[in-house]
Amino acid sequence: MTKHRCGWCQGDALYEAYHDEEWGVPVYDDATIFEFLILETFQAGLSWITILRKRENFRKAFDGFDYKKIATYNQTKMDELLLDAGIIRNKLKIKATVSNAQAFIEIQKEFGSFSKYIWSFVDGKPIKNSVKHYKSAPANTALSDTLSKDLKKRGFKFVGSTVVYAHMQATGMVNDHEVGCFRYAEV
Repeated sequence: MTKHRCGWCQGDALYEAYHDEEWGVPVYDDATIFEFLILETFQAGLSWITILRKRENFRKAFDGFDYKKIATYNQTKMDELLLDAGIIRNKLKIKATVSNAQAFIEIQKEFGSFSKYIWSFVDGKPIKNSVKHYKSAPANTALSDTLSKDLKKRGFKFVGSTVVYAHMQATGMVNDHEVGCFRYAEV
């Protein structure tokens, strides 16, 4: 029997695996939250499948998404990243990743973990939406607007409301699986 999946991932094995195993699963681990934050930052203006196809290249280039290491990157390291054809070579996004790592650490100091901070926006539990078709899911919400503004106030870059909402979907803060999708009830 074929499993019904959300329409956005149909027909691509990498997309389907990401959908089936990761997308919408609540993430409370700071390291994984940061990984998704980097990937969403680089995704701005591009398709998610482009980022997924380059994910392992990003992992290698950015020291396994180690935010403590990334926070110490200097200009030489950022220039090296600009030469790496395996990632998205965008000077502003690379610089933003470094400053976001620094801001991430500051939030950890203030809240004990980044997870506590970000999950406080949804009272620690996922919002379960009732999306009938993926095209009817919002690109952003009042909540993602609020979180985006707070992140920007704390020094984050490339965290507009749409990027933040995509991050909320990816990390399970909101469940936007289609109600007919086999993952809807599972996550």
